[in-house]
Amino acid sequence: MFWFLDEEFLVGALASLGTITIQALVTVLAIRIAHISARHLSPRRRIMTLIIVMGASGTLLTLAHFLEVAVWAFFYGVLGVIQEKDAYYFAFVNFTTLGYGDMLPEHRWRVLGPITAANGMLLFGWSTAVMFAVLARALRILRLQ
Repeated sequence: MFWFLDEEFLVGALASLGTITIQALVTVLAIRIAHISARHLSPRRRIMTLIIVMGASGTLLTLAHFLEVAVWAFFYGVLGVIQEKDAYYFAFVNFTTLGYGDMLPEHRWRVLGPITAANGMLLFGWSTAVMFAVLARALRILRLQ
């Protein structure tokens, strides 16, 4: 009756909360780094500054996604959703919505895969929005618009 109180959904909510927190922290950090970099790097080398700002932001967001996948892998491993040695791979496959066919989760945890995929889609979309915001702000600061 109360499916949202099911153990799977509670674990999914907890893991999602952890990944969303990571994403929020990295978003603030990426925007701050971009702002400081665009203001303090050489104004005569605006294109190079833009490349550095966008490269740093993209790298930071990518590293955040690796860490977010690790959060899911932690839960997969601890709960026995999948063999511990395969937990990061399995989490990554779900997080990126790639899909899997070479391994299956324990039956009682089968809904965690789609929850992971939904979380990954949300966070990748969020990263895309952050990259666009960083680009727009850097272009404004560097007067490249």
